[in-house]
Amino acid sequence: MEKIFRPSPNSFKNTFCVFHEESLDSINGLELQYDSKSGSKYYYTKVGMYRLSNHWGRLANNKWRLEPLEPEIDSKIKLGFAPWTNFYPDNTLEELYYLEANYLKKTVNYQHKKNPNYDNKAILRSSFETTKRIKQVRNLFNLTSWAKYFDYDDLDVLRKKIIDKLILTNKSLEEIKRELK
Repeated sequence: MEKIFRPSPNSFKNTFCVFHEESLDSINGLELQYDSKSGSKYYYTKVGMYRLSNHWGRLANNKWRLEPLEPEIDSKIKLGFAPWTNFYPDNTLEELYYLEANYLKKTVNYQHKKNPNYDNKAILRSSFETTKRIKQVRNLFNLTSWAKYFDYDDLDVLRKKIIDKLILTNKSLEEIKRELK
């Protein structure tokens, strides 16, 4: 009988990770290895972790995000998988995070600098600064009242110019808006 893989309990503390949603069939035959007080269930393999949960995001001392299946499944409980190599160290002081905007979906997310897709173009920020910028980008995507102060032909083009500068520079939103007026 194969020995069950169990990572060190402290190996997940203070980590950032992006899980990818999987079908519930993925855990068929796997043994439940940890059942948290909040109801999340964990299944460990040599390759990575499956997490079955109805809550994602900030968890105790971790930042774990779930990237949903396309098209999204209408269920509150989601199964996510992440390879062990996708767990990165997290702390509130270091500049560990950068932003990525999806202009088609009008969404913004943050990624860790150790993500292999990081191209060193986006500015790295602390957790606090990243959160502030995310809020600003979401407002630019979701609101239009700010645009009445600009002379523009295409709102999406103006929006992209401002968001790109928020991601790629350390300029404040006010500075960027002043430059574009």
